[in-house]
Amino acid sequence: MDSAVSVSQLRNRPSGPALLVDVRSGSEFASGHIPGAINIPMDEIEARLDDLDLNLPIILICQSGKRARMTAGLLEPCQRQITVLEGGTKAWIEAGLPVVASVRTRCSLERQVRLGAGSLVLTGAVLALTANPSWVILCGFVGLGLTFAGLTDICPMAVILGRMPWNRRRHCTIGGPHAEQSESRP
Repeated sequence: MDSAVSVSQLRNRPSGPALLVDVRSGSEFASGHIPGAINIPMDEIEARLDDLDLNLPIILICQSGKRARMTAGLLEPCQRQITVLEGGTKAWIEAGLPVVASVRTRCSLERQVRLGAGSLVLTGAVLALTANPSWVILCGFVGLGLTFAGLTDICPMAVILGRMPWNRRRHCTIGGPHAEQSESRP
């Protein structure tokens, strides 16, 4: 995979059809993405090949370009017209170009897990050195959890963090002509 496009080239590209695919997590995508992009997270891309129009050129986008390049490597056997946006969404924003944001900015769940795991390991290590050596068990427990998550693709810490109030999606009732009727039914 050696095809890349700069922000200025993408902005000034001819209006020919292309599929802009943002491979970041859903929360990263919701916090700000390039107009017209669709979200297919990197870890779902192989399972969602049917969502891609393989007849269109695909431009992969992530935060800085790293995940997009990795995704391009995954798609290369299936699709010949793959391009990666150099610098990703970060370069797009730094160029002063518009983004679509559907939620207030928050840390991605993956970043929250890394922060939580790192904080627990650091706390366990400091307490083991200063208070009681038994605190080293906390470090082992976190390491066990991370190993389990890596082997099974199930992360209990992510599940717990996903249920926290700051990670819940905001829902609102959208009224329509039948909204009052359905609410009055038993």
